This record gives sequence, C-alpha cells and structure tokens, in this order.
Amino acid sequence: MTEKRPLPLVGQLRGGPWPSFVDEIEKSADNPMARDLLGVLERSYADHIGHWKHGGLVGVRGYGGGVIGRYSDLAEEFPEAAEFHTIRIIPPAGWFYTSDALRKLCDICEQHGSSLTNLHGSTGDLVFLGAKTAALEPLFDELLAAGFDLGGSGSALRTPSCCAGMARCEWACVDTLDITHELTQEFQDELHRPPFPYKFKIKTSGCPNDCVGAIARADLSIIGTWRDDIRIDQAALAEYLAAGTPDVARDVVGRCPARCMRLEAGELFIDNDECTRCMHCINALPRALSPGQDRGAMLLVGGKAPVLAGALLSSVLVPFIKLEPPYEDVKELLRAMWDLWSDHGKNRERIGEFIQRIGLPNFLEQIGLDPIPEMVVHPRTNPYIARFDDD
Repeated sequence: MTEKRPLPLVGQLRGGPWPSFVDEIEKSADNPMARDLLGVLERSYADHIGHWKHGGLVGVRGYGGGVIGRYSDLAEEFPEAAEFHTIRIIPPAGWFYTSDALRKLCDICEQHGSSLTNLHGSTGDLVFLGAKTAALEPLFDELLAAGFDLGGSGSALRTPSCCAGMARCEWACVDTLDITHELTQEFQDELHRPPFPYKFKIKTSGCPNDCVGAIARADLSIIGTWRDDIRIDQAALAEYLAAGTPDVARDVVGRCPARCMRLEAGELFIDNDECTRCMHCINALPRALSPGQDRGAMLLVGGKAPVLAGALLSSVLVPFIKLEPPYEDVKELLRAMWDLWSDHGKNRERIGEFIQRIGLPNFLEQIGLDPIPEMVVHPRTNPYIARFDDD
C-alpha cells in the first residue's frame, strides 16, 4: 500500500475563503486510489506538467461509451492511480434521489473505485471518479442491479438533462421530468453506441429562465414557454407599488428588453405581441405576474461551448410546439436531424457548426421544415438583393 506523503503544493489549495477539493479528497484518503491521486497531483504541480493520459479502448461489454479512460504515467510511483477511469451514470430526471439510492451508489463507488464522486458533472451525469479496468464489469453489474445505467460519452447522444420543472417550480410550462425520461428511454442505442460525427446534447428547461443552461450548451434545447398573454394580478401589483420594492417603474418597466410594458395610474399594461418571454418581469414580481395558460415549448438547435470553434448559442428551430406524451414530433425531428448530420457531418463537427457550414436553408429543406421569421438570428448585413425575372 502506498504510504501517505507530504503535500506541500497541493496543500496550498486549502488557502483562501472557498472550500477546497483537496479537503474532500483527503476525507477519502483511507482509500489507496484517492491517496495516490493526491500524490499524482502533487507531482503535477511540482513538475509543471500533467501526468494523465486520456483515451484508450476501455469500457464495459456491449457499450461504446459511459467510461472515459484515464491513465497515469507515474504508474510505478503511484500504482493505485495508474488506472483512474471515469464512469458516467444516468441520474434520475431532475436529479431526484432517495437517500437509500444515494447510499447504494456510494457503496458501489467505495467498493469498486476511489470512493470519489461528482454530483453532477457538466454533462449532468452522476460521475464516479476513478476505477481500475478490472473493476469496471463488476461495478457495472452492481449499478444495473441497483437500477442505474451508464451515461453517454464520445460521439453519441449525451445523457439528456433537465431542471426540476413542475416538481419544484411554479413557472414550469412543460413537464421536464417526463420529457427527459421519455427521450432517454427512446434513444438507448444512440446513447450507448456512438453513431454520430460528434457529441449531441439535449437539455430541457421548464421556462425561459433556462436554469440548465440549455441555450448555451445543448445541441437541442427544449424551453418551456407560452403563447397567450402574461397573467396580471393588479391587486398584488398594488401591494408591490405600496411597498416600493422593487421599484416597478424603474426596475421592471424600465428594464424590459422589449419595451413592451407601461405603468399607468397604478396599473400595469403589457403589449404581449412584442413580449420576448424573457421572464424578467415575472422574476421581479412573482406574486403579480405569471406565465400564460396556453403552454408548450420552443425548440432551438446548435448551442455549444468552445472546443474546435467558438461558442454558439442555440437558434430557434420551432417557435412553439405543444409537448404531449409520447412526444412523437420531437422524436421525428431528432431522427431527421441525426440522419442528415450523420451522413454529411465532418468528424468532431457539432450540429451547430454543421448548420453554419451548409447553411440554414439547406438544413431546413433536408429535414422538412419551412423557414419562418423566428429563425432569423440577426438582420441581413448585405444590402444587395438578387432579382430574377420569371422568364
């Protein structure tokens, strides 16, 4: 067993006002893998170089993803961290667990890995940090027995994720938990056996507040919204005006990005045709304002964080759709996009980059959608228009 060593450089990370991951790892230092992990980190800081190698063909039988291989080039010095693979696990929709389920997961991680977990990674998965190759199959077997499965990795559908939705939030316009569960169950092959040019993420937010950051990070964003009028409780508004907090004229009406609100004689009026559903006014006056009752979702495509090219925000694909189980319209749209992208996308090209390369008109034509004004990202920058006579 590797001896516990002094960690002068890693120990410096305990300084400052914020919690330190070093303290959390040291809580698991009785586990030899966690102890050797700290040793590898100490050497990395001392040598000014990372001692990890990523990749390799490692996983569980029948699956093409879910395990991210990680190896240390200090295997002789720190043998317990020579193999330190990451396991992604599909969480319950909305990240709702029972305490018994969490205890079982922690027991599995402690028995077969480093005992370090991440709830949750940037993918939305529950993550086990550190397991040896020989432990992957027994770990996987116990996960299945406990009712869990591996998440997505590589050029596959990544584990769909969502906000707590109607379970916790009064603003939710769609049932995010049911949508996420249904899509996860429907697309098991795409999740476990990488079929795409690159990763594909689906994130669902119950309202335009977008608490899961779908518009910035997801290839398909499902955002709950409404298409009728914002509901106004003028009596509750009067209470806000009497209290003076917030300053309705300055902080709500004056900061409406669409300039679609006005306050007259103590009453609030909204030009709903101009409203962009940004949620600013509803967040500021939750007792007086609430979303409309004709609810559904907006579908957006193409968001991503920087990897090959710069960041992209999702752009509108379907401005409003009634989302009702079993969500066949969304499934058909996904299959159409995947077929086109899989046939013509370049290696490691996200679907947003693919749309930029071939052009939105070509993309829409191939997936069978008609162009509409809501799809326009920004006005034309070229004032010249080509004109062709009919003859």
